[in-house]
Amino acid sequence: MPLIDDREFPAALAAVAEVEFEYDDGDGVDLYPFDEFVSAEETTDWLRAWTGNQELNGAAFRVFGKDGTGGQVALWLVRPDAALIEQPVVFLGSEGETGVIARCLSDYLWLLADGFGPFEVVEYPTRDPHPQEGLTAIAERHAQGPRRSAHEVIAAAAKEFPHFQKTIDDLCR
Repeated sequence: MPLIDDREFPAALAAVAEVEFEYDDGDGVDLYPFDEFVSAEETTDWLRAWTGNQELNGAAFRVFGKDGTGGQVALWLVRPDAALIEQPVVFLGSEGETGVIARCLSDYLWLLADGFGPFEVVEYPTRDPHPQEGLTAIAERHAQGPRRSAHEVIAAAAKEFPHFQKTIDDLCR
């Protein structure tokens, strides 16, 4: 089954892109959201540089943000025939940190609402939540499921995609 090549930016991500994130002494969210997906060409260039594998292309990723060090947050198009909002959200850090941080875009919104950005999920998954009122409102408006705590989202993503690190390691040269 082919992957759906959808590049329409989801409304939920557009709403998140309008938020100014603060990262105060590690209690905030280290995130710089984009207002559109990074182009296929730029994604390919970045992925090749990040993995050292010149045979790759970026077709399986839709990059939509970064952290302060340049780590990338993206939708990972791993579910054949599924819409973009149903694809998992991943983080590929500037120093090699990786992780599936949410099973879908709705779960990602609940992470943000609890004060967890991509970097925080990968590096500090057990930290205490820091609820974000504005992001909670975005999640309530756009999420397609009931509210989930950040810790529930993180556990569900780890359970569904336990081999993501190996998948990425196998791409690296």
